[in-house]
Amino acid sequence: MQEIYKADPEIAEAIKLEQKRQRRNIELIASENFVSDAVKAAMGTILTNKYAEGYPTNRYYGGCEYVDIVENIARDRLKKIFNAEHANVQPHSGTNANIGVYFSVLDPGDLVMGMDLSHGGHLTHGSPVNISGKYYKFISYGVDKETGKIDYEKVRELALKNRPKLIIAGGSAYPRIIDFKIFNDIAKDSGSLLMVDMAHIAGLIAAGLHPSPIEYADFVTTTTHKTLRGPRGGAILCKEKYAKTVDKAIFPGTQGGPLMHVIAAKAICFKEAMEEDFFEYQKQVIKNSKALAGQLINEGFNLISGGTDNHLILIDLRNKNTTGKEVEHLLDQIGITVNKNTIPFDTQSPFVTSGIRVGTPAVTTRGLKEEDMKEIGKIISHIIDKPNDIHKTKERVKALSDKYVF
Repeated sequence: MQEIYKADPEIAEAIKLEQKRQRRNIELIASENFVSDAVKAAMGTILTNKYAEGYPTNRYYGGCEYVDIVENIARDRLKKIFNAEHANVQPHSGTNANIGVYFSVLDPGDLVMGMDLSHGGHLTHGSPVNISGKYYKFISYGVDKETGKIDYEKVRELALKNRPKLIIAGGSAYPRIIDFKIFNDIAKDSGSLLMVDMAHIAGLIAAGLHPSPIEYADFVTTTTHKTLRGPRGGAILCKEKYAKTVDKAIFPGTQGGPLMHVIAAKAICFKEAMEEDFFEYQKQVIKNSKALAGQLINEGFNLISGGTDNHLILIDLRNKNTTGKEVEHLLDQIGITVNKNTIPFDTQSPFVTSGIRVGTPAVTTRGLKEEDMKEIGKIISHIIDKPNDIHKTKERVKALSDKYVF
């Protein structure tokens, strides 16, 4: 920070303010986490200086012999964690990983089936405002209106009727276990390829706390942050028969030079994911999520699907006579960070929403346990019921935050 202050005080001050916010607030955004010092340090190394277009031993620039070591270690570790045949660690993000898979096997206009964004899918699963929805023809499946869970029979019917070239499983706001074997069966029956986007649940899968898609999917994409607790970035795992087409789809297909400093940080986070305390961490993530969900139910909240099996909870606010936008702002005022989120069959716009999404990866990294999550549930309920009680409620959040200084 001293070097940044000397070079650019304005940027240094903004970073300092963000550091204070992260330390002060209770972070409940399901897609965020806090990385280790080693991961942070790797992203600030001289590896950022090196161009390395291509892949290890087959680069378009000289002087890549040492960054080749880094990328090979990252690839080997990721394959080992998930027992995969091939890994590409170059995608700059989860979106880039998804687009890379599409580019490898689809032609513009091909038919793809993915989860509806408002039902828990992701922008890259066919949203009309995203490149995926503009370049390919998407049909969407969703959740059952009564249970809030995927209706696999309806997915099967949709797939058999339309015969998509690719089916996508996984989402960004689905709180339940996903049955990848059923998706595999559906894909086989409909003559489709299967891609699983495990960005949100990769850490849980790595720890063996959620079924793995590797056995069943032709392609698996992920981010390296979220529950995997690494740097912001993406990765692709696939069967060996798709290795060359996937690699070509990332470079030169959709990206230029890989970010070698970020790949080094990915390698470190993969090493961390193979350690025993990572398994214990992931168990606590789920314990905390279930404790928070239970308290919210006790406070009279309606949860989509009635609860959670993983790290996230989707809260339906309609019975509280408020919106996701209002609650996001209200919680931010007292020091709890969440994001507004559409719920299945939402009548509000995506800019307002009828729900919020909360998750436990970041607070679990910080050290919070089940009793703390119950207190958070009580705080959320209190401030929604008494929105003018900002000062006292803010003090409750501060007391909780002060217990876990980092």
